[in-house]
Amino acid sequence: MPGLCQKESSMEPVPTVLLVATMDTKGEEVSYLSRCLEESGVQVLLMDVGILGESPVQAQISAREVAETAGFSLEELRMIKNEGKALEMMIKGATERALSLYQGGKIQGLLSLGGSMGTDMGTSIMRAFPIGFPKVMISTLASHNTRPYVGTRDIMMLNAICDLSGLNRVTERVLKNGAMAVAGMAKAYSRYEKSSKPLILLSTLGTTEVCSQSIKRALERDGREVVVFHTTGTGGKALEEMVREEKVEAVIDISLTELGNHLIGGEYDAGTTRCQSALEKGIPVIFVPGNTDFFSTGPLSFAKQRFPGRHYHVHNAAITAIRVEHHETVKIAERLAMLCNAKKGPCVIIVPLGGLSSFDQPGGPFHDPEAPLLFLNTLKKHLHQGTELHVSPHHVNDPMFIAEVLQVWKEFSLQMRISRNAGVG
Repeated sequence: MPGLCQKESSMEPVPTVLLVATMDTKGEEVSYLSRCLEESGVQVLLMDVGILGESPVQAQISAREVAETAGFSLEELRMIKNEGKALEMMIKGATERALSLYQGGKIQGLLSLGGSMGTDMGTSIMRAFPIGFPKVMISTLASHNTRPYVGTRDIMMLNAICDLSGLNRVTERVLKNGAMAVAGMAKAYSRYEKSSKPLILLSTLGTTEVCSQSIKRALERDGREVVVFHTTGTGGKALEEMVREEKVEAVIDISLTELGNHLIGGEYDAGTTRCQSALEKGIPVIFVPGNTDFFSTGPLSFAKQRFPGRHYHVHNAAITAIRVEHHETVKIAERLAMLCNAKKGPCVIIVPLGGLSSFDQPGGPFHDPEAPLLFLNTLKKHLHQGTELHVSPHHVNDPMFIAEVLQVWKEFSLQMRISRNAGVG
């Protein structure tokens, strides 16, 4: 019986891994993976998500059951001429089935394999699972751009090297490694315990790393657990999701480059909901317009083609930073003001007039003393009453500015203790 059963000899819990695959095309590989998992000491629960053919392997959850969970018969899905639409329905049914097993404590890991369609199917299911739950995707696309598949979740993608069309000297090694990886994680997951420390989320990039690391160390000395997100697009999305999903004490958002990337069209775009979650939930937020002096895109040749005539800085062969122009600075500041005007809890903005990133300092590639002041004046023009606006003459990475941020945090923390003691909030 799948789930956390007990070994008779040691009474150790035996985890179960949910193996999801299109059994009509991957039956041989699934049988091999099942043997590898069982030999490693975990149980296997098979879910068939194949649409067109019949499975040569007996699955505990059949493709018909998956389709019916999505509200269709398997025959109806087979009649849909658009394979993308049929896949979407199977993903819906499979995700619902998989989450039901997870919520019932019946699975402790998730494994899938496939090419383009199988990868879309497997990772779509995995992205519905929380951070920390073991997820391994063996894919022919693992050496490509994996952002659409991984998203903001901790999905391990293993490159299949060759096509997953039967067993050979390559696929056997890769499949076994994937099975061993998820088996090990599943065994550890059954013993996982969450931290009881208050949780604070902190954003950064390498260009504000001095500031973020100093803040992180100070907060940890104060007994907090700090999770740091690099604001590269997926980092900001992950921060927003964690705010919605976890109990978060406060957010210290010192890297707002994703706002500019979204408005201007850069690569580090976290979407329309960036900076909203904590404000909507009433969680205390400290905003610093760090890294709003630039946005990011691909290699220099691409940057010059898409954004001609700009001020470029080559960060590395794959990433080019581009200086934000003054009219764009105004748009970013207006966006931040609009978001803060809809807040439901404490919110403070601290503007470092001495510079917004390590690029924005004397000798740096993007130094512009006028830009932070323009950002400040735009905030003053558009912010409603209720959002505190602090002004610092220092650079964002200067110890004096870091001390100012920590002082605001101390005031937040004191107010939260007062509220808790008074039974408020």
